[in-house]
Amino acid sequence: MEKKQVVVGEYENEIEAEIAKGHLQASGIPAVIVKGGGLLPSLRNAEGVQLVVDEPQSERAKKIIQEHS
Repeated sequence: MEKKQVVVGEYENEIEAEIAKGHLQASGIPAVIVKGGGLLPSLRNAEGVQLVVDEPQSERAKKIIQEHS
């Protein structure tokens, strides 16, 4: 069965998303960065970057991100 993924943060650029991802990983929460724009690189910055985690860890991940923002 595939786990449901939840967006826990949206960022203007990949650097900000990487910093937040690092905070989550330090707390034992695996996270994935998803760039906007899909296959169109010209739209990636326009649509931002999302940080995604497995649903069971989403509430904890949101709290960690909020503590570090």
